[in-house]
Amino acid sequence: MREGRRTRQLLWRWRRNPLRRRDDVIEAWIMLAVWIVVAVGGAVVGTVTTRAADESFAQLRASRLSVRAVLLENTVQAAPSAEGATDDRVRAKVRWVEPNGSTHTGQARVDSGLKTGSRVVIWFDDAGRIAPQPPTAAQASAQAGVLGLSAALALGGLTYGGGRVARWRLERRRIDKWGRQWDQVEPQWRRETT
Repeated sequence: MREGRRTRQLLWRWRRNPLRRRDDVIEAWIMLAVWIVVAVGGAVVGTVTTRAADESFAQLRASRLSVRAVLLENTVQAAPSAEGATDDRVRAKVRWVEPNGSTHTGQARVDSGLKTGSRVVIWFDDAGRIAPQPPTAAQASAQAGVLGLSAALALGGLTYGGGRVARWRLERRRIDKWGRQWDQVEPQWRRETT
């Protein structure tokens, strides 16, 4: 004999039966809506975020201009930080020639460990200021994917959390209702047992 084994019925909250409560049906619809929003909404939000980030990175790459420059000072070899990571780029004085022929000097981030006179590439933004190198297409694609996944997970987490709060409130409502019903029935049971 199998004792203690539960039988699970698929979609029991939607089937008609005398034990089904209105709150059970509401809970079933809430959870169905939660999972649809998590699955479909997460996919849509992730895709939209990924595309928007990819377009933003593409515009950034298109707006940056690379110029060859000459290093005017030696750069020191970057030392590892306390966490063990190294930043291979340091600030150094460089000289470059603009397309109109004028020569300029300034500070830019370049690879560490280079000697004076080395040729380096520096980047400028739309306003003509020295700017960081834009991400490559592969880096931008990876970053856009991470942003899209993060957005999908955030939506899924918020939706799931909202569904759990709704279920908790329904459970509290059921417990309160059971308490009120027990308060009505309990005096009758006490008389019969004493």
